[in-house]
Amino acid sequence: MAIVNVTPDSFSDGGERLDPAQAIDDGLRFVSEGADIVDVGGESTRPGAPPVPVEEELRRVLPVVEALARKGVAVSIDTRRAAVARACLDAGARIVNDVSALVDDPDLLPLLVERDAPVVLMHRRGRQADKYDGPAYADVVADVGAFLVGRARACEAAGISHERIVLDPGVGFGKTPPENLALVAGAGRLAEMGYPVLVGASRKGFIGRLTGIKEPRLRDPASVWLAVEAARQGASIVRVHDVAGTRQALAVWAAMR
Repeated sequence: MAIVNVTPDSFSDGGERLDPAQAIDDGLRFVSEGADIVDVGGESTRPGAPPVPVEEELRRVLPVVEALARKGVAVSIDTRRAAVARACLDAGARIVNDVSALVDDPDLLPLLVERDAPVVLMHRRGRQADKYDGPAYADVVADVGAFLVGRARACEAAGISHERIVLDPGVGFGKTPPENLALVAGAGRLAEMGYPVLVGASRKGFIGRLTGIKEPRLRDPASVWLAVEAARQGASIVRVHDVAGTRQALAVWAAMR
């Protein structure tokens, strides 16, 4: 899953793709480099980022979603809002990727049932406004997994089919560096809960804390390693900035395996 943020303030690439033409070109390039899914987002989820009005989020993402979908790209829309998800599904998006696991907008779950759309349910500790602060974990993999399975079962009870649900442990969303590493290493434990697992560790702040590299765009070597490790442990999808580098590393790992 390739990351295409159409935002001025995302932690890694904010402002790089505010021009829809640039975002579309990058999305198509990521597909040529081996991306299976292009994840388009119009609201930064970095800690403390201000919420974006629905109209502005739509203005940012709709042209990109429409253009990529017309080219046959499998687009996921990274949003917490039913109004944005509806418009993007109408425009050709195939997946909804919600960092709130369908908690923030009660209208999003009925929409997904209506459209029979696949969903990525992500765990976050706390909320964006409070910089994802929250209670400590007894066992981060077990605690995150229990929350996600609970959300998945709520989706199934509402009418979303089991095979259309993906779990994302939310690496970087309020977790400490050891907890983030435990979630990558625990991808297999999460997958044993019966759903495909997505891991998105790419360029996250904890890599900077572990390595001393402050510039997110310089964290790709570690990001590629974490993507391969997540796949090795049992993740079905990795969400990345460096598509070409990750594909290359995964190909070598697959050959060795």
